[in-house]
Amino acid sequence: MYEETPRVELTPAAADLLRRLHEAHGPLMFHQSGGCCDGSAPMCYPAGEFRTGGSDVLLAELEVEGVGEAVTFWMSRSQFEVWSHTRLIVDVVEGRGSGFSLEAPEGVRFLIRSRLLGSWTDCRLVHFL
Repeated sequence: MYEETPRVELTPAAADLLRRLHEAHGPLMFHQSGGCCDGSAPMCYPAGEFRTGGSDVLLAELEVEGVGEAVTFWMSRSQFEVWSHTRLIVDVVEGRGSGFSLEAPEGVRFLIRSRLLGSWTDCRLVHFL
């Protein structure tokens, strides 16, 4: 039986951070705009705080153990066209990104890693600062 590869997944570190952020801020969402600098990092907001529309695609409703509701993951449609052949892996690294993402005060930032769909080769998306 064929099982579809999830479009977005979380590393254990990302899931841990989401549990802490959920405890402090309530329901959460991600948006990945695909712009330069911080726009190339997934931004985490309280659910509904970032307004999505017709130019955005809902890629996933992430289930996180210990979090009562799914964490939605949105991406701009133009960025999705570029990354449509990849599985996105949300990870956490040390260092503070600038921007309004909820993890900024924690001294860490979310980062996207990717894997080509249908391939075992990992590809890391470059994050330009």
